[in-house]
Amino acid sequence: MAKADSLFRTQHYTEAYTLYENILQTQQLYSSQMLLKMAYIREGLRDYTGAMYYLHLFYSKEPSRSVLKKMEELAQAHHLQGYQYNDLIFFKTQFSKYYMRILQLLLLVAVVTVTVMLVSWRKGHRFTKTFKISFGLYLLFILYYINFLNLGNAGIIMQNQSAIMSAPSAGASWLATATKGHKVPITGDQDIWYEIKWKGEKAYIRKSNLVELP
Repeated sequence: MAKADSLFRTQHYTEAYTLYENILQTQQLYSSQMLLKMAYIREGLRDYTGAMYYLHLFYSKEPSRSVLKKMEELAQAHHLQGYQYNDLIFFKTQFSKYYMRILQLLLLVAVVTVTVMLVSWRKGHRFTKTFKISFGLYLLFILYYINFLNLGNAGIIMQNQSAIMSAPSAGASWLATATKGHKVPITGDQDIWYEIKWKGEKAYIRKSNLVELP
């Protein structure tokens, strides 16, 4: 990575990008600064789809309002759909840093409580209705918490002239032809097709035309 950084500093952007991409693809290693540099290079080459992809990778690693603003500006300037963000989405991505730790703590408390309840029940102890309701509400809260940060899967269309179809078949009805760069929700997959939401409706696109975001 040091060689790539050196090339970037000397403005040999194409050579730097090649090295960065090789590190990302073969070693699955990247830093936040590396992703920003890759996004900067792709934007300079007018590859706004690539810039959006690397900005999203950065944002998933380090949620930042400035990166959200940058993605929205690029989307608006180039008429790209799917990059509308709000405070709730920002809060969820910020909170996701601590999601697993909090979930582990909630589950630990539930397991300990159930264990104590079983031991007490075997000894003949009976629990009040208030306690049962309170513990039931606690379990419901855990279920809500598990789903609360589910932002859903999404992908970026990577190919121009991508066919949006009504069903997972080349013989299905054609709905639209999409240019690259649009971000769409992924709701499922079937063979070589992703099921997506296109303008609020269920649709399908070939997997080769879409890259799934982490």
